Amino acid sequence: MGGVACPKEGLEEKRKRARAILEALKEAYPKARTELRHETPFQLLVATVLSAQATDRSVNEATPALFARFPDAFALAQASPNEVEPYIRRIGLYKTKAKNLVALAQCLVAEHGGEVPRDKAALMRLPGVGWKTATVVLGAAFGIPGIAVDTHVARVARRLCLSLAKSPERIGAELEAIFPKERWVFLHHALVLHGRYVCTARKPRCPACVLAPYCPSRQEG
Repeated sequence: MGGVACPKEGLEEKRKRARAILEALKEAYPKARTELRHETPFQLLVATVLSAQATDRSVNEATPALFARFPDAFALAQASPNEVEPYIRRIGLYKTKAKNLVALAQCLVAEHGGEVPRDKAALMRLPGVGWKTATVVLGAAFGIPGIAVDTHVARVARRLCLSLAKSPERIGAELEAIFPKERWVFLHHALVLHGRYVCTARKPRCPACVLAPYCPSRQEG
């Protein structure tokens, strides 16, 4: 899609455009939520860790059997990585992820009574949990505001000229500065869905895009 020629606009102008973008996303994805299947915050945490450099589809194919065998942190903390590996073998980096999941569960049991903490710093101290994973879990499991940035969110934000930053943390901060806090969690999920199914990396569906009127990098035809 070439370089993006972003318009010169002040903060208030960008916020006005952001409001229009938000309204269009609410219309297009009224029930936007994570596509990772889970029943508990622990299961969401595990699924999100597994989703790094993997598709949600591959994670969702693996987790039913994984959660049946290890339904909570206490069960997973008693396992060895070798016991976990067969359940996630089709997911990228499965050996490293198996080690991280067992260590993560052991930390949850030892430091948090087996529960997922509602604190970003505490979450990021868990093995395999970075800023994006912590932000996703806090928002999806507990409704704690934050805009997690994955490749989809970063791509859509860049094409919309909402943020040209390179680091996920900086992109998230710039998005949070122009969108209302009470909509941050929804916005994350809506942007993920939009990037996954419409504003794709290759051959974005610009003519069918509800955000085209507000997109400086849209393509016609």
